[in-house]
Amino acid sequence: MTRTVKGVVVAGLSGGSGKSVVSVGLTSYLQKSGFTVVPFKKGPDYIDAGWLSQAAGQPCYNLDPYLMNTEAVSRSFGDHVYGADYCVVEGNRGLYDGVNAEGGYSTAELAVQLDLPVLLVINCSKTTRTVAAMVLGCRELDPRLKICGVILNQIATARQEAVIREAVEKYTDIPVLGIVPRQKKDVFPMRHLGVTPHQESDSVSYAVDQLAGIIGQNFEMSRIIGLMGEIPVSRRQPQSVTGAIMGVKIGVVQDRAFQFYYEENFEALRKAGAELVMIDALKADRLPDNLNGLYIGGGFPETSARELAENGPFRESVRLQTQNGLPVYAECGGLIFLGRSIGIEGEKYPLAGVFPVDFGISRKPQAHGYSIFTADRNNPFYPVGTTIKGHEFRYSKILKWDGTDDDLVLEIKRGTGFVNGRDGLVKNNVLALYTHVLASGTPEWATGIMSALKL
Repeated sequence: MTRTVKGVVVAGLSGGSGKSVVSVGLTSYLQKSGFTVVPFKKGPDYIDAGWLSQAAGQPCYNLDPYLMNTEAVSRSFGDHVYGADYCVVEGNRGLYDGVNAEGGYSTAELAVQLDLPVLLVINCSKTTRTVAAMVLGCRELDPRLKICGVILNQIATARQEAVIREAVEKYTDIPVLGIVPRQKKDVFPMRHLGVTPHQESDSVSYAVDQLAGIIGQNFEMSRIIGLMGEIPVSRRQPQSVTGAIMGVKIGVVQDRAFQFYYEENFEALRKAGAELVMIDALKADRLPDNLNGLYIGGGFPETSARELAENGPFRESVRLQTQNGLPVYAECGGLIFLGRSIGIEGEKYPLAGVFPVDFGISRKPQAHGYSIFTADRNNPFYPVGTTIKGHEFRYSKILKWDGTDDDLVLEIKRGTGFVNGRDGLVKNNVLALYTHVLASGTPEWATGIMSALKL
C-alpha cells in the first residue's frame, strides 16, 4: 500500500540561524493540530534531535549522508515516514555547507536526494535588503534545489519586516512565509555550541508550546503546507537480521548524564533480538541482574559529576561486572564514566575506575567533527581490519593516563580519538572510545555488540 506524506527541509545560512526554532516550532504546531509528524535531523546531532522528538511526541531520526550511503538514507527515510501525515527535516550548518568546496554531504544535497523543498530561515539581525541578496544566491547556486519559502528570524520591528519582505519577493520571486520576532530571551536554554539537551531542562513543555504559538501567530501555515513536497511511500518488508539472538538483555545507561543515543541504534539492537533495559546511573544502586551486555552512550557526565560520584554503589557495581566479563560498549561520555576520575573547577570526582584515566573539562571543544577509524588490534566488538565512520564531539581532555599507545586498539584515519591518533581502550570485554557510531549507516555496530554478548 502506498501513502503520500508531505514534507519540507528547514535550512539556514549557518549555525545559529534559527533552524531549530523553526523546525521544533513547526513540528510542535502540526502535532498539536492533530497530525502525525515524523521529524528528522540532518547530520550526527543528538541535541536538536532530542528537542524534535519532544515536539513530535515520537522519536526523531538522523539522516547523515556522510555516515550513511545513499541507499541507507533512502531506506531509513522511507521506513520511518510511512504512516505519517508530515515530516520535517532539520538541516545542519548552512544550506550548502558540506565537507568540501562542492558541498558534498550538505543539507542541499540531502534535500535533492529526498526530493523535498527547502524552507530557508534567515537571521535578519541588523540587516534589511541584503537578505534578498543572500536568498538570491542560495536560489542560484544549485538549480536542482527548490526553495519554497523564506522565514525571517530575529525581526525587531514591523518596518524591518516590511522592507525585507518586499526586497526578497521582488528580487527572488520566493515568498516570505513567516517571521520569528526577536525574543527578549532565548526560548531554548543554551550552552556550548548551541541548545542545551532537553533532558537537562525543566521547561521542555513550555518551550515547545511557546514555539508552536510563535509559528501559529506568525507563519502562513496553509501556504507552507501547500508548498510542501508530496512523497509517495510504500510499506517495505523489514530487513532480515543475520544471526539474530532472541531473549538477550542489554542494559542502556540513559539519564541526564548519558543522553546521546541514536534511536536507530536502539532499533538495530531490538531487530537483532535484544531487550533493552534502561538504567539511571544517578539513581540505581547497582546494575540489574542477568544482563548480557551494557551500552553506555555519550552525554555530559560533567554536569552530573557530583551525583555520579556520590552514587558509589552503582559505580562499584559497574566495575565489578566488568571484572567478571560483562561486555560493555562505551562511547564518549561512557568512556569518561569508565575512567578513574573527572576534574571540574578544582574539584576531583571519582568515577567507575575501570580504566586508569583522569579526565578534565576544557572551555573549548577538544574534538568536533566526523571521524574514521580502523580496528587494527583485537577487541571484543570489531574484527581486525574493520573500518568505521563516526562522529566526535567532546570538551573533555585526558589529564593523566597510565597507559601507552599500544594499549589502544583503533587507528584514527580522520579525527582526534583518545590520544596520538588512536582510540579504543580495552579491558576484559569492555571497549571504550570517543567516536559515536550511527547504526543505520554502520551495520557492523549492532553485529559487533550482539556477537560480543555474554550468553
